[in-house]
Amino acid sequence: MPADAPAAPADRDPHVLRRTEGRAGLLTLDRPRAINALTHPMVRALDAALADWADDPAVATVVLRGAGERGLCAGGDIRAIHDDARAGGTATAAFWRDEYRLNARIARYPKPYVALMDGIVMGGGVGVSAHGSVRVVTERSRIAMPETGIGFVPDVGGTWLLGRAPGELGTHLALTGAQIGAADALLTGLADHHVPAAALDALTADLTRLPVEEALARHTTAPAPGVLAERRAWIDACYAAPTVEEIVDRLLDSGVPAAKETADTLLTRSPTALKATLAVLRAVRAVDSLEAALDLEYRASCAALTGHDLVEGIRAQVVDKDRNPRWSPATLAEVTDADVARHLAPAPGGDLGLAGA
Repeated sequence: MPADAPAAPADRDPHVLRRTEGRAGLLTLDRPRAINALTHPMVRALDAALADWADDPAVATVVLRGAGERGLCAGGDIRAIHDDARAGGTATAAFWRDEYRLNARIARYPKPYVALMDGIVMGGGVGVSAHGSVRVVTERSRIAMPETGIGFVPDVGGTWLLGRAPGELGTHLALTGAQIGAADALLTGLADHHVPAAALDALTADLTRLPVEEALARHTTAPAPGVLAERRAWIDACYAAPTVEEIVDRLLDSGVPAAKETADTLLTRSPTALKATLAVLRAVRAVDSLEAALDLEYRASCAALTGHDLVEGIRAQVVDKDRNPRWSPATLAEVTDADVARHLAPAPGGDLGLAGA
């Protein structure tokens, strides 16, 4: 960049494209090679756009999309989190503070916020979409909160969303990190409408000139069947157990092949993350707002940042890609009550405090 070139505004980022067209404000996450994974500047840019448009009478609807064919957003930039955690830095905690505030803004947004949840939508991608007032999935949608596989706890309000899914479906998704498609996203309350992927451009065009309900009516279709409805009986029975160990035992003893496969999956996840996730999920069921849930998640996230398994999980899945994490403690039995309680204790650098605000 030439020395005399104007600096980009502090609330803008080249990976977040924002423009207005007709009656809509259009936001596009534009890091397609990284499946639009969120960086801290992207979070700030999204928040700034929403703040600008909240009181703008020319913007009636906000639409969020992802660039490329692979997905809306694969989550946060976990390689950066890995590097910061290894260095004992503070950048990740600062990122989460702004990210979680953005999630809360989206949930309280005064105008229709339409998230096009096409392709991969995971972790932080769920945070910028599933709290919106209008969540659209397609036949290509693959939605997940896969945190326990990297030694982490579902965040970005994920425990709030999953804790309110029917029965114990949310507990199953939170602990396993399983990916779901359109029908199951609708069933669990993570989405509202199904639109074929080929119709998203036309839907977006209609949203620039029509009220949301009228635009959706032109394109909404029924999704292909999912799998969770037929598995609901054993999921509810097994995940109602009070501990992760008993959940695993019930899954193994159920006599259902899919349940046994699920138990095998759980035993590959971080034991500490599994127990912490169950504790946070059940604590969140007792709170009355997304903000209070985000406060609890922030505590759990900061605890994970200073533990062993988050760095090790990202190393195994993303950095070295050997898919062989060495968890510590290595088994569920070795995870103590104190290990779990640490995830619910006040964050060392200060709590998020969204509920109080």
